[in-house]
Amino acid sequence: MEGHILSVETMGLRDGPGIRFVVFFAGCRLRCRFCHNPDSWAPGGKDTVTPEELFRRILRFRPYFSRSGGGVTFSGGEPLLQPDFLLRMLSLCKQEGIHTCLDTAGVGVGRYREILSLTDLVLYDVKETDPGRYLALTGTPIAETEAFLAALRACPRPTVVRAVILPGYNDTPDYMAQLRTYIREKLPPVREVELLPYHRMGAYKYAALGMDEPLGDTPPMDPLKTQALARQFFPDFSPEEGVLS
Repeated sequence: MEGHILSVETMGLRDGPGIRFVVFFAGCRLRCRFCHNPDSWAPGGKDTVTPEELFRRILRFRPYFSRSGGGVTFSGGEPLLQPDFLLRMLSLCKQEGIHTCLDTAGVGVGRYREILSLTDLVLYDVKETDPGRYLALTGTPIAETEAFLAALRACPRPTVVRAVILPGYNDTPDYMAQLRTYIREKLPPVREVELLPYHRMGAYKYAALGMDEPLGDTPPMDPLKTQALARQFFPDFSPEEGVLS
């Protein structure tokens, strides 16, 4: 068995608790208009590795992430597109007592309950709440990700929701109320909601790939406004102990 990965980050600080060893899987079926990693879309990665090879690399950094309360995060691209490889990596981590985190948009090829049973924390990306707008924004029907959410409700794991906020698109009170309702209805209780301001730091990647940046005329989202929306609509979250009830 081999997996296709883009890269690894050995000292990640934004992809779960503590210091994380982050594995970025190659391949993604979504074509999000605000994506800043178009280089992750193709299924063939820069590196082809066996689970055992990758796990040996992870173990070399265990003294760093273990002392911080961290672990390993599987991100992408979309790790759910390589379920066999992902399951083997999760199993190896579980055998060694290493905390695992899955960073996903929930659009894979199945085996979701098996994957979730070996996952300690889910970072779930809400792209949109409305089916029509979801399709226009990502190029994929919302039913794909809602199949993953059904599995997550059946096999609930601690979950953090992330949502990119675009100026002039979803930075409104109406959308924030819709997002809150969507989280209540579609997900198990979540421990945190992160609103992420849209940025254009991936613009150079589109240029390097000879592609037009879909939102090239859209300015970055104001971080202060994003924080204000989070305080207004998701005040009952604490990263340590709160859930949306």
